[in-house]
Amino acid sequence: MKPLRWSSFAPLLDLLKETAPPSEQMALRLKSMERNVILPVKGVFVLIITYYLYFSSWFEDISLPQTVAQQTIERFFIIYLIINFGVAGTLIFGRKVGSLVMQRIIFTASFLDGLFLAALTFTTGGFDSILYWLFLGLIVRNAVSCPLAVPQLILNFSASLCYLAAGLLDVGIAGNFADLQDTTGSQEGGAAEPFLLRLFLLWLLSICCYGLQVLFEKQRRASEESQEFAVRQEQLRAAGRLAAKIAHQIKNPLGIINNAAYSLQRAVQEGRPPNPQQIEIIREEVERADQTITKLMGYAQLAEGKVERLNVAEEIDRAIDHALPAAAKYPVIVRKECAADLPVLMMQRGHLSEVLVNLLQNAREAFIGKGRIQITAKADEHQAVVITIEDDGPGIAKLKLEKIFQPYFTTKEKGTGLGLSIVKNNIELYGGSIHAESELGKGTRFILLLPTRTITK
Repeated sequence: MKPLRWSSFAPLLDLLKETAPPSEQMALRLKSMERNVILPVKGVFVLIITYYLYFSSWFEDISLPQTVAQQTIERFFIIYLIINFGVAGTLIFGRKVGSLVMQRIIFTASFLDGLFLAALTFTTGGFDSILYWLFLGLIVRNAVSCPLAVPQLILNFSASLCYLAAGLLDVGIAGNFADLQDTTGSQEGGAAEPFLLRLFLLWLLSICCYGLQVLFEKQRRASEESQEFAVRQEQLRAAGRLAAKIAHQIKNPLGIINNAAYSLQRAVQEGRPPNPQQIEIIREEVERADQTITKLMGYAQLAEGKVERLNVAEEIDRAIDHALPAAAKYPVIVRKECAADLPVLMMQRGHLSEVLVNLLQNAREAFIGKGRIQITAKADEHQAVVITIEDDGPGIAKLKLEKIFQPYFTTKEKGTGLGLSIVKNNIELYGGSIHAESELGKGTRFILLLPTRTITK
């Protein structure tokens, strides 16, 4: 029998890995759950508690002295009420409150709800209190309002511990040591069985709620990625079909131009005077049409490509190996910093590779001697990937910086002037953008913005 290793639990750990929803969906959860559902329910709950505390003899049948119990609950209730008024005001009027601050406020309010419910459970029978069923509702509420793994599990397991503490405190203060013995496990087990079953149900519900949330979140992401894949693939195919159609339409006038040129050439051979202006026009049109066809045929190849889920960090590593292979021993130091939570990109691998390799090669060729390249990748607030490629080379003059993305513009002696134009085209094809920052003697920085979604909500 092989010994168990940590790698054996990797699939389980991956399944239970935290899957937080996007900030927009998180804000919607807080609005729809906490403000539209929890606040009205809590308002009714507060009115009922107020009636029982101040207008009803709720404490007649409890073992704790009436005055101590009532004073304790009333003081706790006042604090509970003040805090919840503040939370309600924030939810209703705090439109500019950040998502992180709002999550912390909801966490505090949920934890306070668990404590107050435990206090009421203590005064209404402990383990036998009918308020036990509210703990189940509290766990479900926490799962919806606090989707992050650590806060949710802390809240839900602390709620079950509050129920446990309320029950044990009720048994201990009442002086019911026989019941306490039964609770911790007597031979008959009659009293312990309902209590243990209730506690187990709370723990099971906590785990199930988080497990279901993980599954729903993974399904949501898979569905979005599937839609994104289909949309982007169809965009590329549509671009390819359009390019092929345009290329076909341009081929016809090119044939006519060639025929005209042949006729003019024949006229010259027969001794007739040619029209120089007509010859020049034909040559210009042929050259322009040829450039257009070359560019459009590149678009036509898009339909043949395949959109893939690309890991940004891995693609950057591949580009570095391609542009700066270790065997070449370039005097260049490359530093890479990629955020751990980078979303995947739905692109053709060749397009992203062409972008990264071109920029890295440009940086490498700009150095005179040794140089340093810094590559960073992170996600912005809209879950778009921001890649920055910065070098400490000689930099680019301001007048030239405005033209570097234009086709056939180059600052190199043997350059074609198409590299950065292709980079810009590949990025804009996916709804992204690129801009450069540079000063002479201070290096150059390229900032790429690549959205992960084209579907608007």
